[in-house]
Amino acid sequence: MKQLVFIFCLIISNILPAQTNINGKVTDTKGMPIPGANIYLEGTYDGSTSDENGSFSFKTTQTGTLNLKVSYMSFETFTMVGDVVYMKNLQVKLREDVNTLDAVVLSAGTFQAGDNSKVNVLKPLDIVTTASAMGDIIGAFQTLPGTSTVAEDGRLFVRGGDAEETQIFIDGIRVFSPYTPTTNNAPTRGRYSPFLFDGITFSTGGYSVEFGQALSSVLLLNTIDEPDQEKTDVGIMSLGATLGNTQKWEKSSLSFNASYINLAPYNAIFPNRNNWIKPYETVSGETVFRKKTNKGLFKLYGAFDVTNFELTQDDINNPDGVYFKMKNKNFYLNSSYEAELNATWSYFGGLSYTHGINDLNIIDSAVDAAENSLHAKLKFKNRISNRFKLYFGTEYFATNFKENYSDASINNAKYGYDNNLVAAFAEADIFISKNLAFKTGLRAEYSQLFKETTVAPRLSLAYKTSRKSQLSLAYGNFYQNPSSTVLKFNQNLKAQNTSHFIANYQYNGDRKLFRAEAYYKNYDDLVKYDTDFAAFDSNYNNNGSGFAKGIDLFWRDSKSIKNVDYWVSYSLLDTKRDYKNFTMEAQPNFANTHNLSVVGKYWINDWRSQVGFSYAFASGRTYTNPNETGFLNEKTKAYNSLSVNWAYLISPQKILYASVTNALGFKNINGYQYANTPDVNGNFNRRALQPAADQFFFVGFFWTISEDKKSNQLDNL
Repeated sequence: MKQLVFIFCLIISNILPAQTNINGKVTDTKGMPIPGANIYLEGTYDGSTSDENGSFSFKTTQTGTLNLKVSYMSFETFTMVGDVVYMKNLQVKLREDVNTLDAVVLSAGTFQAGDNSKVNVLKPLDIVTTASAMGDIIGAFQTLPGTSTVAEDGRLFVRGGDAEETQIFIDGIRVFSPYTPTTNNAPTRGRYSPFLFDGITFSTGGYSVEFGQALSSVLLLNTIDEPDQEKTDVGIMSLGATLGNTQKWEKSSLSFNASYINLAPYNAIFPNRNNWIKPYETVSGETVFRKKTNKGLFKLYGAFDVTNFELTQDDINNPDGVYFKMKNKNFYLNSSYEAELNATWSYFGGLSYTHGINDLNIIDSAVDAAENSLHAKLKFKNRISNRFKLYFGTEYFATNFKENYSDASINNAKYGYDNNLVAAFAEADIFISKNLAFKTGLRAEYSQLFKETTVAPRLSLAYKTSRKSQLSLAYGNFYQNPSSTVLKFNQNLKAQNTSHFIANYQYNGDRKLFRAEAYYKNYDDLVKYDTDFAAFDSNYNNNGSGFAKGIDLFWRDSKSIKNVDYWVSYSLLDTKRDYKNFTMEAQPNFANTHNLSVVGKYWINDWRSQVGFSYAFASGRTYTNPNETGFLNEKTKAYNSLSVNWAYLISPQKILYASVTNALGFKNINGYQYANTPDVNGNFNRRALQPAADQFFFVGFFWTISEDKKSNQLDNL
């Protein structure tokens, strides 16, 4: 019997596989134990979790070389490849995952608006629900710190920089003509509808080497990757109408928006100094086509608009006024493709083309201008690890500008230029830990027009001081060619230059956000000329210079008061420059020393309504009084404007909304125009330059016809 038992045990021992014990301890990089870590052999059911001391132990019947995985939330997954026989007394140290939501963010100089970003200063819908924005992307960002209030212009003036120093990109590709044309002392608007974009980044300085030809700022607009539903949007406004539609298929989608605006009703109700022969009128349209591939996404974006108006403007030196007529046509096409090559490599390619025609008549002069511009970009990204990412690429800009000028004494004078510029850039994101990160890069550009090569280094770092706060620093060098208003007359120049130094503190938590940022900008090689305006007979040089320094503060709170969301922005700016026709270094007339913006929104559930307001204050701007000695020797009075809006939810898919800018009717003054000759007492008379419209009243009806019956316009509020 004993022999039979012995034989049976011998047979069983040969049948059952041998078991190997795998054990060890899991800690962080500081040696602190990590309880609850998940440890397992990849491709098997064998594994365990670590105890309160970080220790683990489990048995396996597997043999040979396998992958041992150790994972835990907020830490990078550890992988060990080897023979299971030697997986004993392991000392596993997990490193913090730098991609978690509480990790440090490189944010110096940058404001983001997008549902996918870690730190949102504005949400995409803030653009259409902020009272003073009037549905304009640029108008919404003018409520952020770092911008100057130049009410009669409408473009972005950032941290002491001229509006031409800010560049706008769609899906990473340059927009050469981002604003609609307008007459003097009347603000322009951005050409593009906010409803087609979901990711928006506004950088007030220190931005990535991927972007060049911008001395002060870049605004990045990203079109929606994939619409959530099919729908039709109908908008009926006091000054026009809009129509939009979105169609979806299995791997593609198509969206379009069309609009028509005519200011004739407004001019009839609110007459001003200008005699409108043909009121401002514009027809515009946009479309986005998206196509998903196995590894990427293709986008094709197109936009066009046609604008025309005719008027006689009030002028102190012309009793009959100044005749002004404009016809403008603009077409913009943008295509891009982004895809993965493999697990660590991805690439992006994009191309844009702009064609603009501008026909202008002033008194007895005619100016016909045409611009054709091209931008091509190719960029690669290598995700070497979670802690090291490398970006590099190249891009090409080409511009052809032609202008014909004629008047009673000069017959068909021609101006223009061709410029080709090629750039290469490389940049690395380096995460030392989830609390410390660097971004460093280098950009080189060669201008065919100037036969000049420029090299611009940039560096930024961020350190997380607590779970909800961080400090950031940034430095960068930036170059930009002179504008077309100069280059069409003279090409014997070079690129203008500026350097940025930025220090930032940011707190983000509990639906509250606070930012404080100090900066210094140094300008060199700015263009100067010796006439009142850039002209064919001006003498040009690059001897201009300047500086800008200041502090920007931002606070947003959507938690402290029930149903209330508000933000406050304040900017202190000290800037002087010597450029254009300046006779000395002085504060330019577009710069305000103090800028304050307060925006509030309140949801009233019983009324099914949202009410809101936007208040803007800006200290006076400089102007030259010829009755006193000096250049830019006086300042206007302070600017004040209170805008209010109201949106009423008629039904889940219908909204009635109204807004009024400058509701209290502040009499703001943008500057003064002086007579060319003195009066009998030797004084130069003047007239105040006031906004073309002190108040703007806007009423609209927005109706969404959606395939999704759950669609609710309440989400838009």
